[in-house]
Amino acid sequence: MTQTALVVGASGIVGSAITDLLLENGWQVAALSRHPSQAKGVIPVAADLQDPDSVKQALAAIKPSHVFITTWSRQATEAENIKVNAAMVRNVLDALSPGKSVKHVALVTGLKHYLGPFEAYGKGSLPQTPFREEQGRLDIENFYYAQEDEVFAAARRDGFTWSVHRPHTVTGVAVGNAMNMATTLAVYASICKATGRPFVFPGSRMQWDSLTDMTDARQLAKQQLWAATTPAASNQAFNITNGDVFRWKWMWGQIAEYFGLHPAAYPPSPLPLETQMADDQAAWSDIVREHGLKEADISRLISPWHTDADLGRPIEVVTDMSKSRELGFKEFQASDKAFFEVFDELRARKLIP
Repeated sequence: MTQTALVVGASGIVGSAITDLLLENGWQVAALSRHPSQAKGVIPVAADLQDPDSVKQALAAIKPSHVFITTWSRQATEAENIKVNAAMVRNVLDALSPGKSVKHVALVTGLKHYLGPFEAYGKGSLPQTPFREEQGRLDIENFYYAQEDEVFAAARRDGFTWSVHRPHTVTGVAVGNAMNMATTLAVYASICKATGRPFVFPGSRMQWDSLTDMTDARQLAKQQLWAATTPAASNQAFNITNGDVFRWKWMWGQIAEYFGLHPAAYPPSPLPLETQMADDQAAWSDIVREHGLKEADISRLISPWHTDADLGRPIEVVTDMSKSRELGFKEFQASDKAFFEVFDELRARKLIP
């Protein structure tokens, strides 16, 4: 029997990866986003997740066995993040409730579960690294916790199982994504090469020197599918990373070599990308014209604020993967190759030179 999935946020980095994986495995996929998906093989579903009536109307004929929630909406304050993002999850699950078709819901959150929301990111009393799933919630409001609570409440009401997936920074390809380090660094490197600017690491000395990890969107997709189809993984939260660790002082050199650049020495003080790239639209427009690229609006490719938040952390960030490994999830992805494969795809799609 063909399984039917609803992917919420199907046009994003995470949503497009799980959509592709489900299709490869013979699933029927309804792809929900604000604008109808053009992806081959999916059922396009358009809805405004903040409008319950819009969601109910869009999902009236959709009877998924599995739901993958991979989206969020950035707001000005954490209080607004909680209000809006909890409502988005609630609106989807309330709309599906009358159909009684849902067997499992997978929710993607992230390491802000351990590090705190953007307003208090990496500050205060934090758990020791490596982060482990049994480490409890921080004593601070966090929209990830609110999203989880909506899933838990709906699961009690409707009787489905759930899984929560906590990736580190996700690498993948999606134009217009709010959190996109790999594409941000690719655009930055392309501008440095075209203009002769030094390729300067924008983050903290701690991130430069310390061990860290990353999450390829395809690796995250594999874990979501595994948890959704593995009874032992039901009703649990899982960290998800590529499975390797690295130091940015090494990775920066690997990225520089890919783009034919020399990595600059660590600067006397941090130079955030939001500052470095503030006036780069003109330089990007020149590159787009010269190379015939497909996206002229630099703001649809880069998210300097998010890359700065990740690379500027004053603490080591390493994630433990033992829990899902012990239950049978054995997938691995080398992080340097994950970056290179994103860069290759960006070139193939004429998004970078």
